Amino acid sequence: MDQKLLRERETRCNQENPPGCTAGCPVHVDARGIIAAIRKGDYATGLSLFHRMVPFPGIISRVCDQPCQHACKRKELDEPISINLLERICVDSNKLASSITCQPPKNKKVAVVGAGLSGLTVALELSRKGYKVVVFEATDRLGGSIWNIPESKLPRYLIKNDFQIFDQISLEIHLNTEVASRSLLPFVQLYEHYDAVYLGLGSRAINALDLNLELNADGNIVIDSLTFATSHPKVFAGGSIRRCDEGQSPIVAITDGKIATNSIDRLLQNASLTANREKEGPFTTTLYTNIEGVERQPRVAALDTAGGYTKEEALQEANRCLLCECRECVKNCEYLGHYRSYPKRYVREVYNNLSIVMGIHHANKMINSCSLCGLCEQICPGKLNMAEVFQEARQMMVRKGKMPPSAHDFALRDMKFSNSNKFVLNKHQPGFTFSTMVFYPGCQLAASSPQYVKKMYQFLAGKIDGGIGLMLNCCGAPAAWAGQEERFQQTMQDIKENWRNLGSPKVIAACPTCYNMFTRNLPDMPVETLWTVLDRVGVPDSTLALSPQRLAIHDSCTTRNEMQLQDSVRNILRKLGHQVEELPLSRNHTVCCGYGGLMTYTNREVAHKVINRRIKESSTDYVTYCTMCRDNFIGQGKRAYYLMDLIFGSEQESLIQQANPGYSQRQENRERLKISLLREIWGETVEDSRKDVKIIIPESVRRVMEDRMILDDDIVKVIAHAESTGNKLKNTETDCFIGYFQPDRVTYWVEYFPQNDGFLVQNAYCHRLEILE
Repeated sequence: MDQKLLRERETRCNQENPPGCTAGCPVHVDARGIIAAIRKGDYATGLSLFHRMVPFPGIISRVCDQPCQHACKRKELDEPISINLLERICVDSNKLASSITCQPPKNKKVAVVGAGLSGLTVALELSRKGYKVVVFEATDRLGGSIWNIPESKLPRYLIKNDFQIFDQISLEIHLNTEVASRSLLPFVQLYEHYDAVYLGLGSRAINALDLNLELNADGNIVIDSLTFATSHPKVFAGGSIRRCDEGQSPIVAITDGKIATNSIDRLLQNASLTANREKEGPFTTTLYTNIEGVERQPRVAALDTAGGYTKEEALQEANRCLLCECRECVKNCEYLGHYRSYPKRYVREVYNNLSIVMGIHHANKMINSCSLCGLCEQICPGKLNMAEVFQEARQMMVRKGKMPPSAHDFALRDMKFSNSNKFVLNKHQPGFTFSTMVFYPGCQLAASSPQYVKKMYQFLAGKIDGGIGLMLNCCGAPAAWAGQEERFQQTMQDIKENWRNLGSPKVIAACPTCYNMFTRNLPDMPVETLWTVLDRVGVPDSTLALSPQRLAIHDSCTTRNEMQLQDSVRNILRKLGHQVEELPLSRNHTVCCGYGGLMTYTNREVAHKVINRRIKESSTDYVTYCTMCRDNFIGQGKRAYYLMDLIFGSEQESLIQQANPGYSQRQENRERLKISLLREIWGETVEDSRKDVKIIIPESVRRVMEDRMILDDDIVKVIAHAESTGNKLKNTETDCFIGYFQPDRVTYWVEYFPQNDGFLVQNAYCHRLEILE
């Protein structure tokens, strides 16, 4: 997978972008993490997260001007979260044990002029990095203007507690030391004797000082807004001297110190001062958070305004927080949620999996479990289509020989059957040598409800002039979904050749997946869905049509963005007298039934989750226009109809019996359908050559076979092979025979007893080991 494409796809997922509060905070405090900790009653973790970004948590917990609130998502509903009060309770609930780890000493020396919050931040951060730092302060104490804040708002013990950290580092501090042109220590001397200088001076001091720096028209120092560099290559400035008359902001002062620290460190490391600094300080996040349906809640007021929140109040306010995140696709896709992560990580995991040369490919099952339905792209604010990622990954695995043989083996063998002489049929309408249209029912309709193929073909033949042909085979979707691109393209070519042999007629596709495959891959072949045709020409008149009722419509995932098709289905339902209920996710945002992408075969656990989630969305009976959707829903106990059930009148009781046939029955239905059509419509004499071995399969064994995807035909082949070759074992205690047969990649085993003129099957299982004779 191309690295550039990989990066582009990763950036489309915004889940890892910070919430608005963190992006809006100049020092990027993890407010979401702090609030999550408070919800758990873990105030120690809350303080740790706060202190990680704020060097002086006691001070800031009392005097922060909360720029984060301007970006709080909750503000769009009612009032922003009182983040500072929540930070404060974390500080008040714990004894701050400040500890610091410094890097090995470096041979560079930095001067910091001014011991306000910005200067102290520079001194602390550069000391951590191993630089020798000397602080010059004109007054007799550290802290600068914070001492002007009333003690009722900022208790002095908090200042002292925060500044105790300076006792742990090798920091040289000179109090009562004025740095000025007329003082004993002029600025020029600092410029000459130190490798870098940071000016954290108060705004009122700059006009009286000769800094030998470039000034603007207002007499203020010219400071670069990105790096805080001045006209002197060694000198940086921040704090009040940068903001001039903009007012005091303790959190912005700390931010200035952090940004200046980065610049000075880069200067002394001979690195670029400007590269990759766009998100230092506050910025606008691209994280998407859906607030639809969130209830309004008033901000929790502290009863003791001087003392701040109680823990009960803090918990109430923390519960107002949205804990902003996107995960829109994960919330709506059972598959993406199953792996407990989000697309950006999935993309990286897929890439890493494909890069493995030797070793275990742990992400294979995840890659092969996606339904490839594309819902994620519809929902994602960045339009990231994970179906494309997983489809390409499957194709690469096949090309490299890394696709597990077991992943799609059964589906591909079933497709092979549908494209064999046992099912394939290409015929003009009786009495015609040319077809203006051709009916393409698809292999799944023929497998699940074969009687509808004949009924619908006869109806269309009576409605459409010029002759309507019939094509039976599989559209190749299993090969496409399995990443077998060469096999899929060959199937497309075979279909195209058969279509041309019929005179290149317009194709009427009953199956939404077939329609999707043809429109995407055979642009020269005109194709229309059966349902738009029926909407136009009318539905069959039937006295057996089901009585009108309210039905919840499930749109097939392969019809996403097919508005005309979706409208036609609804029109047909209304013409039949039914009321239509729209499911929460419908039309372009519909979800897969669990069959797409071969999910049913590769990860039955996830497929069942997908089906169960869908069928719980409404208590109303469902209606589908894909037989696989109906069968999957009925298989999990949901009352559901295929649209032809309503047209041709299958009552629910018989529907449950005939729908969702087993794997063996599905193949047998296709084979019988072809024979029936040739006999009854084209009047041909056809011999039924199926099964030359009579087998008896108890219901308990048949359930095992369905679970293990073993066909009746597989059983027949095993017994026929064992009986004809004598390659079988006998259990002398039970007189049970055990035989095996390997038709392809899978070896099948059957335990059986001879019974009358047939064989009673006791058990069946399969594996992918080769038996050497």
